[in-house]
Amino acid sequence: MSKALKTTFLVHAVVAALAGALLLLIPGRFLQAVGWAPIDPILSRLLGAAFLALAWSSFRGWRALEWAQVAILVELEAVFTTLGCIGLLRHLLFSRYPLIVWLDFAVLLAFAIAWIIFLLRGREA
Repeated sequence: MSKALKTTFLVHAVVAALAGALLLLIPGRFLQAVGWAPIDPILSRLLGAAFLALAWSSFRGWRALEWAQVAILVELEAVFTTLGCIGLLRHLLFSRYPLIVWLDFAVLLAFAIAWIIFLLRGREA
């Protein structure tokens, strides 16, 4: 498995764990601090749990040694980040949202591109 894929897994694990923990534990304070309102605490906490689960899978991917062990994880990450980009872009193009939403989109897009590249490379990754 390539060093780039391992690094992507590690960076993703850290980013997802940080965002997930904040959304799960203190969604109101976290989202208000970044200018995101209104806040739905139930959906925010569910998203936090999902991010923590993705962080865990990325941590496991980082520790894996072979492509066969991470192929499904890379596919899952590619689908999640791509759909997330599509969902956010729909709102960003037709409404005014704070800068943090654009930052979220940029982070998702960067990960989506990386995961898709690794997915297309397959065993080479």
